[in-house]
Amino acid sequence: MEPTLRTAHDEGVTTITIDHPAKRNAMTPAMWRRLPVLLAELAGDPGVRVLVLTGTEGTFCAGADIGALHDAARSGPRDGGEPGGAAREHQTLAVAAEEALAAFPKPTLAVVRGHCVGGGCQLATACDLRFAADDALFGITPAKLGIVYAASSTERLVRLVGPATAKFLLYSGELIDAARALRTGLVDEVHSGDELDKRVAKFARTLTARSALTQAAAKEFADGHTGPDRVEHWQREAAASGEVAEGVAAFMERRAPRFRWPRG
Repeated sequence: MEPTLRTAHDEGVTTITIDHPAKRNAMTPAMWRRLPVLLAELAGDPGVRVLVLTGTEGTFCAGADIGALHDAARSGPRDGGEPGGAAREHQTLAVAAEEALAAFPKPTLAVVRGHCVGGGCQLATACDLRFAADDALFGITPAKLGIVYAASSTERLVRLVGPATAKFLLYSGELIDAARALRTGLVDEVHSGDELDKRVAKFARTLTARSALTQAAAKEFADGHTGPDRVEHWQREAAASGEVAEGVAAFMERRAPRFRWPRG
């Protein structure tokens, strides 16, 4: 089967599955290119409330497809004849996919089993939250290939785990287990066996029951978009939405709220 990104939809929860099991779900150039396009389609779909990113057959993603990188490098120098052109092209594609995922306007959750390495870790850190199996392994490995890790990816990693852990991962390229990833803040929860699926399903359902308005504003603010124009925008949205009235009424009536933002 051709490497691909598969999507599945279930009552507001859309799952993107990285499907390249022959190479531990490594991302090919075509897959990197496809992800931002797919995300743009899903961002505009009002039926999508939560996005889950995972991998097939017990592995999240082993990063870029090094075989494809090797073939590209052998096909001839790029970028004015510089031998590192192929690697830079792959990194450019990976960063573009990472940034598209980070900018996705709805809650995103990476569900990690097995290897989450290199570009796979880029994708996981670009998600809002990361839930992992207890057998998951995490690593960022540009130092093994002589690649300069992108500045934006480095900054995102530092914001998530702090400079010391980021330097450990980037300097060494060593893999860390799920327990250490949890301690350092690289993941938010760790579960064993089938408990991971149960927890993800329950948590995703919880998110779909909450206010999308609150989530969208919180995501912007948490990501640092707190300029006066954005604050005013969300104040106007809140005032016009009727979400607060519905939330208070539901609380007083001891029922589940029926949030409907955005309308139309």
